[in-house]
Amino acid sequence: MLTNHSFEALKALIKSNRTVRRFKADHPVEPDTLCALIELARFTASGRNAQPLRYKPVTSSESMNAIFPLLAWAGYFKEWAGPEPEQRPTAYLVQCLDTRLGKDCLCDDGLQLEAITLGAAALGLGCCIIKAFNAPKLKQELQLPEHLEPRYVLALGYPDETVVIEEMDGTSEADFKYFRTTDGVHHVPKRPLSELIIS
Repeated sequence: MLTNHSFEALKALIKSNRTVRRFKADHPVEPDTLCALIELARFTASGRNAQPLRYKPVTSSESMNAIFPLLAWAGYFKEWAGPEPEQRPTAYLVQCLDTRLGKDCLCDDGLQLEAITLGAAALGLGCCIIKAFNAPKLKQELQLPEHLEPRYVLALGYPDETVVIEEMDGTSEADFKYFRTTDGVHHVPKRPLSELIIS
């Protein structure tokens, strides 16, 4: 394959799009920025083209403080309850399924979240896609109508941590768990290309 500037730029953006769990709490994310990121989701592929996903932006301090304890932040860090107040996200997007349009969004949720997080990375923002949360309490807190079912919570903000990719050794026994070193750097192991290709 010939080197292509657009391809290399996309590859660099994807590599920079790492999960961030610690943010600069004094750097807010503007509502217009959230709307611009949600608009990226409009242009992604959609199963049956039903486009059943909706987004609830959350930026008020009161709502964010109420949402925070409903979220689980890092499955591999059992003793870590999530970022301290000075490192918490400054916005959330709650992805919801409009059940009036179907009971299954097929692959739409992942496609849209990837588009949004790539857009965020391009703007210098970090994101954490959260699947583990108390859905009934979240729905109650946000006063979501009955037909909207929360699927994911996306935490956003300006990163206050360094995240680096570590190359795995390519064996099936290799440890794939992310980890933090004593300097606070977050390390994410990735399998080599050779392991992904079926020969």
